[in-house]
Amino acid sequence: MSTGIPNRDLQVVAPPPAEKGSLALPPKPPAKSGSTALVEYAPPVFKEEEEDLEIKLRRIIENVPVRVSNTSGSSAGSGSGDFHQYRQMRRKEQDRLARMDADYQRRKEVAEFHMRREERLKAAEERTAKKRLKRQKKKQRKREKKSTANTADAEQNKKEESSDEEGDSDNGEEAAR
Repeated sequence: MSTGIPNRDLQVVAPPPAEKGSLALPPKPPAKSGSTALVEYAPPVFKEEEEDLEIKLRRIIENVPVRVSNTSGSSAGSGSGDFHQYRQMRRKEQDRLARMDADYQRRKEVAEFHMRREERLKAAEERTAKKRLKRQKKKQRKREKKSTANTADAEQNKKEESSDEEGDSDNGEEAAR
């Protein structure tokens, strides 16, 4: 019958001494550094990539907290409060998963919104550029028309002036006679 209390009548006994011919341990290799240890520790030799990964893994292990809460024991029976603990852990886990899903959906919607917004801005910029080009062409045609009209007016004025001068000189000669 077990009561869960360790038996205090047990004692630790050393094994009987071994004979000289049969050793329990293998013979020691010749010591290089003068150490008397049975097993020498030699640090593992890593390649550069492996060393980087080892450093990253060590940093992660040191910095990431291990969170274990309300762990159930490995005993066969369960107490009266275990079901409530189970329900509480299950509810917390479901809440955590729901928050993760909501966060994922929110991020997805924001990304889609930004993508649609960029597409709308690009389309608007293209329309604006097309209309700007059309306005510039219209303005250029107007300038060309005005400049051709000005040159035509100037030529016509020159003709009128030259004809006036010829006419004046004729009139002046007749007036002088």
